[in-house]
Amino acid sequence: MTTNALPDRTVRRKEMSADAKEKYYQATQWQLIWWKFRKHQLAKVAIVVLGLLYFGALTSEFISPYGATTRLEGFEDCRPTPIHLVADGKLVRPFIYKMESELNPTTFRMTYNENTSQRFPIYFFAPGEPYKFWGIFPTNIHLFTTDGAPIMLFGTDRLARDLFSRTIYGSRISLSIGLVGVALAFFLGLTLGGISGYFGGTVDLVIQRIIEFILSLPTIPLWMALSASLPRMWPVPKTYFFITIILSLLSWCTLARQVRGKLLSLREEDFVVAARLVGSSGLRIMRVHLFPSFTSHLIVTLTLMIPAVILGETALSFLGLGMQPPAVSWGVLLQDAQNIVTIAHHPWQLVPVLFVIATVLMYNFLGDGLRDAADPYSV
Repeated sequence: MTTNALPDRTVRRKEMSADAKEKYYQATQWQLIWWKFRKHQLAKVAIVVLGLLYFGALTSEFISPYGATTRLEGFEDCRPTPIHLVADGKLVRPFIYKMESELNPTTFRMTYNENTSQRFPIYFFAPGEPYKFWGIFPTNIHLFTTDGAPIMLFGTDRLARDLFSRTIYGSRISLSIGLVGVALAFFLGLTLGGISGYFGGTVDLVIQRIIEFILSLPTIPLWMALSASLPRMWPVPKTYFFITIILSLLSWCTLARQVRGKLLSLREEDFVVAARLVGSSGLRIMRVHLFPSFTSHLIVTLTLMIPAVILGETALSFLGLGMQPPAVSWGVLLQDAQNIVTIAHHPWQLVPVLFVIATVLMYNFLGDGLRDAADPYSV
């Protein structure tokens, strides 16, 4: 019986292997891309983390226990509130103790300690501070809240505003400006780089001289000059729009040069010549034949441009030249962390940096996975 079982297993393995090969050869391009992408573990983690970040940005009013400008009187520069799960040796509902201020007689600074005489349970999907979801639907339901004592997961700033709530609200500008800014820069780089590389001649000469002029300018001083020229009395949406335009106009040149180089090497290939002979227009040749031939390179460039724009906005806002209060972004929040004394006494002010680092890392992991998946036939 044992002797017969071994050949049966071998036959089944061969059949499974044959079925897998047949499935592979019959798969569509998108199926191959998806199978290759699933093998990249870091890219899958990146999708989950970025999904959570963008979900938080879309539902910031619901996730945040307080508004972005809500002040918790008496809790200026308060340290983060610890969450407790165990009481009297037993696992209980998550709860907090109220933070009470006390003057340190040595440093003459206010310190905050827990008053353990009373517990305050944390309620989920419970009513709290009223707000308008997406500025349209009035409600007061929050993901979590407490009754009787404020919960401050990341502590508070010098004006007693909850840093967790402000960080979640700030993700709206910091995350969306990357997508909007890169969309504009990607369109400019792909269009102008494609025209320059495919048609050449005078058009190529003019576009390349413009690119060289822009690239010769020092980036940070130019950002600072353009941002400083924006009137400070402008409303938040208008400032956001122009900051996005500034970041886009200064980030398309590298992509345009890369696209031009790719098209210069591909425009005389046989498949391009064949497309010309059948009467395809230059725009169609670029869109249908040339751009798809280096999709993996475009994907990597795109996923690297998004964190670059996010870092650009953060840097400008940190320097006080980007978004300005009452706007809330990660860069605006980090303005309070410019002082080394503040960092030494209130290190929780640096929490937005962790969100910036996580976002940039996740975009790099995602780009790495998409680059491999875009070329599914590679080993």
